[in-house]
Amino acid sequence: MTKADIVEHIFEKVGFSKKDVTEVVELVFETIKKSAEGGENVKVSGFGNFTVRQKRARRGRNPQTGENLTITARKVLTFKPSQILKKAINKQ
Repeated sequence: MTKADIVEHIFEKVGFSKKDVTEVVELVFETIKKSAEGGENVKVSGFGNFTVRQKRARRGRNPQTGENLTITARKVLTFKPSQILKKAINKQ
């Protein structure tokens, strides 16, 4: 599903103009992005948590050449789904 698909789905359900729906969807994603950039965790009730984690530097290997290298420390964004979402996904 793409962002355009999300906009289309909300447009059909709510009935606002596509322009308004697009602005709202963009604003939601921009808010999540800005929070993550600031190191803030984002909790969406009934959906899940976006968490920024710090990974330390570690040794790695280039699989093509076999050369040893150091993978730099970095921040990663992780997502942990809520129990409600897990149940909905596993519902058969």
